[in-house]
Amino acid sequence: MTRTVFVLNGPNLNALGKREPGIYGGKTLKDIGNDCRVAGEEIGFDIDFRQSNHEGVLVDWLHEADDKAMGVVINAGAYTHTSIALHDAIRAISIPVIEVHISNIHAREEFRHKSMIAPAAKGMIAGFGPYGYIMALHALKNITA
Repeated sequence: MTRTVFVLNGPNLNALGKREPGIYGGKTLKDIGNDCRVAGEEIGFDIDFRQSNHEGVLVDWLHEADDKAMGVVINAGAYTHTSIALHDAIRAISIPVIEVHISNIHAREEFRHKSMIAPAAKGMIAGFGPYGYIMALHALKNITA
């Protein structure tokens, strides 16, 4: 079995480092990708790190992950709160999915408190900044060991 983990990122995450640094911090998405690759190497995972602003692309990548990966870490950005399509795609695949958020979505605007993904995901990590991605990789290691 492959030890590849897809790390998928949704809309506007490509603007990290510039977008609201008081909420999301100063790291860029490239920095987070590099951190994930280093952590993945330590854990024994190959990291396939991707970002799209398009919901359908994220759905396609979830389907692809079911054939090519042993798990998924996803930060769906704003699609977290609106996407039944991502919810259904996660339910349709057989590998574990960990939802991650840089900010604590439950401490922000009311509309961010509801995740459409959470009921389909294995678990959620929120509010630990970019380190939440590393936490999610460790969680995948623990549930797939």
